[in-house]
Amino acid sequence: MSNPPQPLVVATDGPIRTWTINLPAVGNAITGRDVISGFERAVDDANADTEVRAVILTGEGKIFSAGGNVKEMADQSGMFGLSALDQRYAYIDGIQRIPRALSRLEVPLIAAVNGAAIGAGCDLAMMCDIRIASERASFAESFVQLGLIPGDGGTWFLQRIVGYERAAEMTLTGDRVDAATALEWGLVSKVVPHDELLTAARELAERIAKNPSHALRMAKRLLQESRTGSLESTLGMAAAMQPLAHRDPEHEQRIAKWRTS
Repeated sequence: MSNPPQPLVVATDGPIRTWTINLPAVGNAITGRDVISGFERAVDDANADTEVRAVILTGEGKIFSAGGNVKEMADQSGMFGLSALDQRYAYIDGIQRIPRALSRLEVPLIAAVNGAAIGAGCDLAMMCDIRIASERASFAESFVQLGLIPGDGGTWFLQRIVGYERAAEMTLTGDRVDAATALEWGLVSKVVPHDELLTAARELAERIAKNPSHALRMAKRLLQESRTGSLESTLGMAAAMQPLAHRDPEHEQRIAKWRTS
């Protein structure tokens, strides 16, 4: 009997890792426990390896991620067959583990959105630091169209990227946003021809990966904390981090190179 496919395939090429959601038969749904655990392991592995300086996240096939497994919802199987109280804990110990895991990722995370990013799949893209979209990509915060709400933190992520009004429009209509509109709204930083998506994501990852590992990780943490912290707390964190950066051998090497250039 052949082994089942890995739900999250991890590939390493120098300082860049690529994570590919590998469940095309179910639209790269991310609610299964195997894929959730896969994200947690991938985050922990990347954090532990200081040679890793950037990660690209994409989906196998034509869809980035359809989010939840709607068939399981319709069949009321898995967590969807539980009582309301038990479902609450199933969300906490299920899909909500993904935003918690990605919030721990120390290196920059680039979403290469190769197709539809729907519901929790849209939210997954929003959890990344940077998003590049194929011209075939689309985004939908579609929960309300199924009589649901974003259960994975989507309301927190989306409005920090596109602002409250755009987030409200997407969340309260559930309508799809095409790649061109996503670019106009600031949902993505770039739209490229479909066949050039991974190349464009790789080029961006390489530009990031040229920089010292510890500086990248501290700069990302400072950016994350600055989303919700005060100016004073941000300044305090920067003051604590910067002396560590000054003593990093990579910083000293860069300074020495600058002096002789």
